[in-house]
Amino acid sequence: MPSRRIDGEIDGFPGNESTPESLGSHAARHVRREEKMPAENSRPRTALASREDDAPTSKAVMAMSRLKCALRGFDFRVILALLIGVPLKVTYFLRPIWESPPEPFKIIPHYYNENVTMENLCKLHGWKVRETPRRVFDAVLFSNELDILELRWNELSPYVSEFVLLESNSTFTGVIKPLYFKENRDRFRFAESRLTYGTYGGRFMKGENPFVEESFQRVALDQLIRIARIEDDDILIMSDVDEIPSGHTINLLRWCDDTPKILHLQLRNYLYSFEFFLDDKSWRASIHRYVSGKTRYAHFRQTDELLADSGWHCSFCFRHISDFAFKMKAYSHVDRIRFKYFLNPERIQDVICRGADLFDMLPEEYTFQEIIAKLGNIPSTFSAVHLPSYLLQNVDRYRYLLPGNCRRESG
Repeated sequence: MPSRRIDGEIDGFPGNESTPESLGSHAARHVRREEKMPAENSRPRTALASREDDAPTSKAVMAMSRLKCALRGFDFRVILALLIGVPLKVTYFLRPIWESPPEPFKIIPHYYNENVTMENLCKLHGWKVRETPRRVFDAVLFSNELDILELRWNELSPYVSEFVLLESNSTFTGVIKPLYFKENRDRFRFAESRLTYGTYGGRFMKGENPFVEESFQRVALDQLIRIARIEDDDILIMSDVDEIPSGHTINLLRWCDDTPKILHLQLRNYLYSFEFFLDDKSWRASIHRYVSGKTRYAHFRQTDELLADSGWHCSFCFRHISDFAFKMKAYSHVDRIRFKYFLNPERIQDVICRGADLFDMLPEEYTFQEIIAKLGNIPSTFSAVHLPSYLLQNVDRYRYLLPGNCRRESG
């Protein structure tokens, strides 16, 4: 019986029969069917044949023959899809086996109410109130997140002494890009008198690990922070643009004495907008009481202390579909784009409205229980309570970030 050929493009649009997932299931059934078929030109087994089968050369020939038979009728691109897509998912699912979870943070309870005095708020945290507040420096590497930057700076503006922003003409993956902030600087005139702005010329090293370019840019940001004339015991906020500390958190830390020298901030994790609340496990944002010659700008774990409920992390929160595709290709995890159709605008829009994963990845967790609990789409939330104030004050401009507004502009 002739084998059934499976045709399909691995970079087809989701929903077609040619997607890697559907091709993978057909392929598995096809292999099993081929293995059950008797080999052509089979002959009765003899003692001579048995001795020949025992020979290493004959075994290798027969193994290759069986493999060739099993793969007959397959589209090579189907096999490539299986080799690329399935192992990566299996690796993430088996993460609890090959990687141990980090040591848990020491979580500091966070107390706040707008009607409570700063003296009492400091006392609730076990700290003392200062006579004058510390200066605050907010330093970021900027790519193209203009809307989120505007929300961030307006949230922090009453408490920040100096904004420090570095942008490059290169993405972390070595792709040339415009200087978006420079082109839109007038939009941020409210911060101009307190702004230290710098640019960094990309190295454009083809094939280099994106984290290398990222580290070079963070070193350059260190230099820019010093140019901004930061001094010992000033507060330095280290976080990505989309990791936004709440204003009252920064106000607390600038007014209280005896706070930790370094403190990570627990942020509420949102994806695509404030409609899709993922969890409260974002911790990379950190606050430092600056020490000359010692404090270095970084985005990894630097202490065990974590201040609870300190702001928002809104990842991939863009207005335009093109911005989603740009970031997917630009940031350090570009290897997650396993198929071309991941960048299809219609697919991206569908993924956003479903609260699914742009890269079709499994949850990055350390226990099977947590992985299974997070499988599937993120459920919508209908709460817009405790969000950045500037967002709610300018809802007509930023409606796409609120629950019930998943459609994006095509530009």
